Amino acid sequence: MTVSDAPARRGLGSRTGAQCWLLTGPGLLENGIVGDLTAALEDALPGRFAVWRTDELLLGIEGGRLTLRDLGGCLLEAPGVVYARLRSPDVSTDREGTLLRHLVAMGTVLLNPLEAVLAGANKFWQLQQLALAGLPVPDTRSYAHAGLEDVIAAGVSVPSVVKSVRGQRGGQVFLAPDTQMLLEVHGSLKEESPYLFQQYVSHSHGRDLRVVVVDGRAVAAQVRSAADGGMRSNLALGATAVLCPGLHPEGEALAVRAAQALGLAVAGVDLLFEADGGFTICEVNANVGWREHMSEVTPAIVAACVARLTARV
Repeated sequence: MTVSDAPARRGLGSRTGAQCWLLTGPGLLENGIVGDLTAALEDALPGRFAVWRTDELLLGIEGGRLTLRDLGGCLLEAPGVVYARLRSPDVSTDREGTLLRHLVAMGTVLLNPLEAVLAGANKFWQLQQLALAGLPVPDTRSYAHAGLEDVIAAGVSVPSVVKSVRGQRGGQVFLAPDTQMLLEVHGSLKEESPYLFQQYVSHSHGRDLRVVVVDGRAVAAQVRSAADGGMRSNLALGATAVLCPGLHPEGEALAVRAAQALGLAVAGVDLLFEADGGFTICEVNANVGWREHMSEVTPAIVAACVARLTARV
């Protein structure tokens, strides 16, 4: 499906009774992944699938009952299944979280449950859950309201990977080689959200293993390598990627366990290479991206949606 086809294919008349939704945040409708998923889900669920944006929906309590309406005031049925693709740094308990909670209360099954989506949006929340599940994560320090200078003075591991708990696609992430550098740059850091000070896994410098997990199965894997010897291996920052399904079975198994620990049916798990041949979990993404050559991802997500919708019948 081309971007220009999207508005015509998601007309209001064809959406009001849909049983399966792809729910997107503002600005994500033109994303290529959304287009591919839309075409595949429309083919799998003709007349039963629709795309809705979060800014098109009104939540209500009317006569003691929960309701859902579009911006025209038309009453909508809650869908049976929703796969929400939401920009992780922007996910808010007051906005997206409230909408997802409302849908669940009306009987909707979320492909990625609300608590899992919220954990995916906060890098420290997910590290808490992964550690409690006994999975390997880097030693990490964070805070609630302490000043950055006080956090640094209290002691952090150096070299230290510094990242915002709300960062995405490699933004607000850097490697601090020593405490002096941290003290010099801390005043320049945006403090809308806390930061993590994380153990640096030197053996994995500039590369990681990204595994896409769907319903407890590793459906894609690739080794990503940073450009120009940098630390960040995000494709959005110019990194390269080589598909490697089955090449690192231990890593793929760990990724599946990480997704399950967070309750995510669809997840992108980033793993760091350890010197002993093992892996450490860097982070888990609820709003995972993938490229066209990762051809098994879209069919796996479609199958997951169809299975849940069928189970409700």
